[in-house]
Amino acid sequence: MKIKSVVIKEPGQLVIDEHEVAQPLAGEVRVKVQLAGICGSDVHIYRGHNPFAKYPRVIGHEFFGVIDAVGEGVSADKLGKRVSVDPVISCGHCYPCQIGRPNVCKELTVLGVHRDGGFSESTCVPAGNAHEIADHITDEMAVMIEPFTIAANICEQLKPTSLDTALVYGAGPMGLTTIQALKNVYQVKQVIVADRIPERLAMAKACGADVLIDNTHQPLKDTLSAQGILPTLIIDAACHPSILDEATRLISPAGRIGIMGFSSEPCTITQQAITSKELTIFSSRLNSNKFPLVISWLNNQKINPDALITHKFSINEVETALAVFEKDQKNCCKVLLEISK
Repeated sequence: MKIKSVVIKEPGQLVIDEHEVAQPLAGEVRVKVQLAGICGSDVHIYRGHNPFAKYPRVIGHEFFGVIDAVGEGVSADKLGKRVSVDPVISCGHCYPCQIGRPNVCKELTVLGVHRDGGFSESTCVPAGNAHEIADHITDEMAVMIEPFTIAANICEQLKPTSLDTALVYGAGPMGLTTIQALKNVYQVKQVIVADRIPERLAMAKACGADVLIDNTHQPLKDTLSAQGILPTLIIDAACHPSILDEATRLISPAGRIGIMGFSSEPCTITQQAITSKELTIFSSRLNSNKFPLVISWLNNQKINPDALITHKFSINEVETALAVFEKDQKNCCKVLLEISK
């Protein structure tokens, strides 16, 4: 049987390829992919700006579908199960894996980056990476689990509480999922979001942000001071190299800073800025076994993924979908691809 896959042959060259459906290996399941989400890293692979990608590559690491085949050693009871797939594949025995951080495994493999991913009508994945989804969870919500695991990962490190005043830089998908987690899961006292696109700030308000700041023309420090706001927790979901330095100056003593980005540009901060306030700085990559946690959030209606979904295209419209995601920052947040029915 022939299936379609979105393949980046090399940077800038995308094709919809047809090939024979694969059979799952021992310990794997085959997923008939129904929906997939577009992430910034997919665009970066397409454009040749992702340092981790290997070509040619079937992209897509946010995807949901139904198990239609199992490999040796996997129970046939899994056939027909609706699943959301964790793209993080780890070795299980290196130091990071042993201390519960498989997302930075020494032999890390990420579906859609190092190994073919979910922009395909069918794909094979390790059985343990396919997480069953209850029938009351819609397909659209299920495909959004992976983006929320990114928020879960940084929050589990920062350990927000009701005492915190949080400042989130950036109201893109990472920022918006984090805002929902801070407000609805961790009950943070106040969430402030800074962005330079009014439409994105409106999305942040819909996700629960208490204070919206457009820092296009006025320094963020001046706005925060005028409103008497002293953040105890700052999350950089905009990933600009200038933010970390500013964050160390804006934050309260004993505050925590979380970095969610991958900028390769250098930034300059002083030891004094960190030690004088005894700040703690965390970095976060992907997710560390956070699928069960986010699924519990969904089951308990603590998050609303639908608030982020703005566009939906078919797999045959993938180039248009990528272009909309990349260029329409005012109206576009999360773009879904309908892979198969």
